[in-house]
Parts: sequence; C-alpha cells; structure tokens
Amino acid sequence: MTIPSSEKSFALPFLTWVRRISAQSLKTDLFAGFTSAVIVLPQSVAFAMIAGLPLEYGLYTAMITPVVAALFGSSHHMISGPTTAISILVFASISPYAEPGSADFIRLTLTLTLMAGLFQLAFGLGRLGILVNFISHSALIGFVSGAAILIATSQLKHIFGIPIAGGSSFFQTWAEFMKQLPHTNAYALIVAASAMICALLVHRFLPRWPHMLIGMILGGLVSFLLGGQERGIHLVGELNARLPPLSLPDFSLGAIRQLAPQAMAVALVGLIEAVSIARSISILSYQRIDVNQEFIGQGLSNIVGSFFSSYAGSGSFTRSAINFQAGAQTPLAAVFSAFFLALIVLLIAPLSAYLPTAAMGGIILLVAFHLIDLKHIRSAIQSSRAEATVLLATFFSALFLELEFSILAGVLLSLGFYLNRTGRPSIASLSPDPESGNRRLIEVEGRSLPECRQLKLIRIDGSLFFGAVHHIEQQLQAIDANNPLLKHVLIIANGINFIDLSGAEMLAHEARRRKKIGGGLYFCGLKRDPLHMLQKSGHLETIGKTHLFDSKAQAIEEILKRLDPDQCRDCASKIFTECRQP
Repeated sequence: MTIPSSEKSFALPFLTWVRRISAQSLKTDLFAGFTSAVIVLPQSVAFAMIAGLPLEYGLYTAMITPVVAALFGSSHHMISGPTTAISILVFASISPYAEPGSADFIRLTLTLTLMAGLFQLAFGLGRLGILVNFISHSALIGFVSGAAILIATSQLKHIFGIPIAGGSSFFQTWAEFMKQLPHTNAYALIVAASAMICALLVHRFLPRWPHMLIGMILGGLVSFLLGGQERGIHLVGELNARLPPLSLPDFSLGAIRQLAPQAMAVALVGLIEAVSIARSISILSYQRIDVNQEFIGQGLSNIVGSFFSSYAGSGSFTRSAINFQAGAQTPLAAVFSAFFLALIVLLIAPLSAYLPTAAMGGIILLVAFHLIDLKHIRSAIQSSRAEATVLLATFFSALFLELEFSILAGVLLSLGFYLNRTGRPSIASLSPDPESGNRRLIEVEGRSLPECRQLKLIRIDGSLFFGAVHHIEQQLQAIDANNPLLKHVLIIANGINFIDLSGAEMLAHEARRRKKIGGGLYFCGLKRDPLHMLQKSGHLETIGKTHLFDSKAQAIEEILKRLDPDQCRDCASKIFTECRQP
C-alpha cells in the first residue's frame, strides 16, 4: 500500500521511527544487520566486477548507500546498495569512454552516480513518484532478462580462462568466445564449476547459509589445490582494507553532457528497482510506503555516495527480504549492516588475494541465471500481444543496442500501448432487452436486437481526453452517416470518469451539429467531475442543462417526446415501453 501522492512528505523521516527504538528492537536489528552484512560481502565484490570497477568499490557502495537511503527513505526494511542491473548498466554506460578499472573509468562512474542521484532527488522533490506506475512490469522483466544475458556473457572469459577484449558488443563477445573455445583453460573451468555446484548445493540444502560466500571459498580452495597461478588461473588480488575514502566526481561540462542520457537511465532503473522492492516488502509488513520520499532517499544516497567512492546503487531484493525475515524492526538494521560490513572488510580483506576470478565468474553466472524470470516471461507472451511486444523489444534492445536505451524503449512502448488503449474508449450500442421485465439496456453486438430508428443509445467506457477526442468524434458522426433519421443520441455516461477541455469542446461541437439537423445530444448518469469540467469550460450551456438526466428511464421518456411522431407511428419495433402507450 502506498501513501497518496497528495500527502505531504517528511524531510527527515527517521524522526518518525526513532521513537520506536527499544532494547528488543536494537537486538533484532543488530542480528538482521549482521546477517545482511555476511550476505552482501560476496555480492558487493561480484557487482563491482560486473560494473568494471576495482572490487573494493562494491564494498564502499554497500557501506554508504544503505545508511543514507535508510535515514531518508520511507521503507523500514529495504536495504540499498549495489545491484546487478545497475552494475551492468554502469559498465555499459562508461566502458565506451574509458578502460574498465582505470582512473578515468572510476571518475566518470562517480560523475554518473552523482547525476543519477540528482535526477532521482529532483523526481522526489517534484513529487513525480506516480510516474513509476506507468512503467510496465513487462518492460522491467525484459530489461532485467537482457541484462542477465549480458552479465553471463561478460563472465565467459573468466569461467573458461580465455582472452576476450573488454567492452566488446554482445555479438563480438560470442564470436570471439566461439573462436577461442578450443583454447579453454580446463583448470579455470573446474574452479568455476566447483564454486557454482557448491553454491547451488548450499542454497538447496542450507538456505539460511551464505551460499555465494561458501561457493567462492571452495573455489579458492580448489584453485589452491590445482596449483592456482601456475595453471593460468587468474586471482582477484588483495582488497584495500580501509573505509570508503573521499572522492570527487568530474564536474566538467563535457562529462555532464556526455553522461546525461545514461544518468537518466540509471536513475529510472534504480527508482523502479527500489520502489518495486519497497512495495513488495510492505505487503508483508503492512507498512505504508511514500514513493516520493523513497525517491528522495535513493537520490541522496547516490549523491552522498559519489563523494565517498561509491557507485550508483538501489534497493537490493535479496538483502531486503533477508532483513525482513531476520526480524528487523527499524531502518537501523541497514545502518548496522553497513557497520558490520566495514568491520568484516577490515579483518578479512587480505584473504581476497587468493580468490580466483573463475570462481567469481561462476558465482556471477548463478546470479545472472536467477534474474531471468521464465514464469513471468511465459505469462506475458501468452496473455497479451502488447505485453509480449514490450518485453521482447526491451530484451533485444538490451542485447543488441545500448543497455540504457532498452529501458527507455520499454517505457516508451508501454506508454504507447497505454495511450492507444485509452485513446480508443469502448463505445457500445444499447437496446432494451425484450426478455427483461423492466426492459433493461443491454449491448446490441452479438444479439439480433432491434434499435430505435430515431434515437441511438450508446455507452462510453473511458475518459474523454485530447488523445481520445478524434476516435469518439468519428464514432458519433458515423451514427447518422447512413441513416438520416438518427438525429438523437443518448450517451450513458456512467463509465466516463474524466473529461478535459478538448473532450468538452468536442461534445459541445457535436451538440451544436445535432441541433442543426433537428436532433440532440443527451447524457444520462454523468459523474460529478466530468459535469464540473463542462460547467467550468462554459460548454454545458451549449449542450443544454435540459439534456442531462439522472436515470435512463427519465431520459428515454423525455427524449421520446422530441422524436418525429410520424416515424414513430410507422415503426413496427416498439422497443421502448413508452412506444406502446397510446
């Protein structure tokens, strides 16, 4: 459940939950924070590797981002940090401009993070949280699935121990992989396979244990037993055992112009992830989520993070779900998670020198596999051609075009289909049901029901806004195109929820046209808001207040008095009860 967008957002949301802190909540938050820290350690290293950054930058992001997002966001259980989708998007955005892992790559990544955070903060302050509702779930599934394939493709060189140039396209990477496949390093493949199998088994039989961490440790042991570097197995190298250092993004106008489109894509994907996760957890916790405040929290976390060697982050579903299941009661659990992670890094960072990249690649491959939601993909393809088009277009755009373009393509396609549906409201012809005692109105389509020769009864289901005006105008004018006797039209308006100025002008024009031909345009059951719009715009006077009715029976009784009596005498249908009265 979400708070309506009209409700005022609080600037310092932590002041609302700090009063709930107790000895019991501190105990559960400490335990949840420690559990999350153990989980995020291997994830953060893997995500930094995906993003093309030195591995410690994933850890820095997992320390800074969750603290700021927890203090300024609205969710009590969501934990932010590095994520798969954001990491692959960062890599795709920066790799065309700088060598992954280089100082320039890091500098541009920090700039991208700052700009994405500024976009997110602006969206939150501008109260644009409602826009998330217009991003199709199919577009998100297509984007994540495409990103997952790209992630898996990027790890082929590590798993098989073959050289593939970084920054290559999807096609180029696979072409080079097939060419180099005969030169596979069997030892690297064994290490990757052992890490993957171990992680899968632990996840299957010991689901509460940190399966990725255990898998990477086993991969390191297998590499050591096989001879490690002597067998051509590359090692990650020792991590820097220090807290996040201060950093400075590139404020040059050239860098800002260069990265603006990518920053917008990162901002949108981050917000979609965070809000989706916050909402899914709130269903279980019964907490009310303020989407705009969540935007502000995510934006501030990225802005602050860019000055503390962190790259763009978002909500982490794995850590958030574990945090909730571990019994976290306040956002302090996210703060404790960052504290415990910093403590762990300071103690065990030197051990990373023995971690093989093949083991990391195997674990990342598992992460990518779990991102592909086959159930939802199958459901979208089977249920709707429009949803399938959005999903597949987003998916293939991610693979063959720019990754940041794919999510924008999915959003635009989703909006296009939405506007197409709303721009063609359903217009049903109605006629009295002869088998009903009270002659209730039913749809004519599919039934051999007679209709009145002079009065057309229709029901419009949808809003009369500028995008729908042309369609409705065509349908109204087509009514009397082939039958000059059909001069009167009664619109059953219960299904019209909204009328804008263009819609009001169109109705006034149609009312004038029908008056000229000796007929009229009438409304029954018009709701308060559409009626208020007709009044404010001044078009109600053109339509005529006497042409508005509260009930169908009253409308039909009054309109029948205005029909041509000669035509009524010759009519054999007599479909209305009033027609049979002398």
